[in-house]
Amino acid sequence: MGSMVFLLPLWGIVFREHAMEIDFKSVTALERYQFLTHTVVPRPIAWVTTVNSEGKVNAAPFSFFNVFGSNPAVVALGIGTRRDNSPKDTVRNISNNGEFVINMVTEKLAKKMVQTSFEYAHGKSELEAVGLSAAPSISVAPPRIAESPVHLECRRLSIQEIGVNRLILGTVVHGGVDDEFYDTDSERILTDKIGPVGRMHGPAGYTRTHDLFEIKRP
Repeated sequence: MGSMVFLLPLWGIVFREHAMEIDFKSVTALERYQFLTHTVVPRPIAWVTTVNSEGKVNAAPFSFFNVFGSNPAVVALGIGTRRDNSPKDTVRNISNNGEFVINMVTEKLAKKMVQTSFEYAHGKSELEAVGLSAAPSISVAPPRIAESPVHLECRRLSIQEIGVNRLILGTVVHGGVDDEFYDTDSERILTDKIGPVGRMHGPAGYTRTHDLFEIKRP
């Protein structure tokens, strides 16, 4: 016997026995967002610092982020608009200045990271607002977040406007990690010691990275 199918055409959602199918062309942007952010998990968090034309520092976290190659080293950010549909400061600054820094989010910094996601007035420094400090970068103008242990200094490769989103590709030109998280003997970064956090589903969902396991390759 075939699977039973029930169609709700207004929602674009098909319920099959033991499954649900969603026609992305027929559902709202919010429903697409909820489905994607509930299923593409865990997601790394890019805590991005930029500077505006006046030299003021902006910091904001984005979980539509990943690394897309090592030769050359390329990262990608997906950034939407503000509530009034204007570009976010991060997009504006990268567009104008062409440089940004991705700082790693750890468990110790998670709450302050969330606080920097609020919509502050244009030009206001989120770092100052939440009690964090800036440290000079090596190869780019935007500073690092001093309290973060890992930094990727990047230069803009391209910005594509896709609907209300901005797809930002950047080339990593310099990387840094605090000494306490680098083993000089093995020349490896001690990621498990850093305690990075990832983004999960829901408006307040995050995950720790304590419970790791290995699968040996043949």
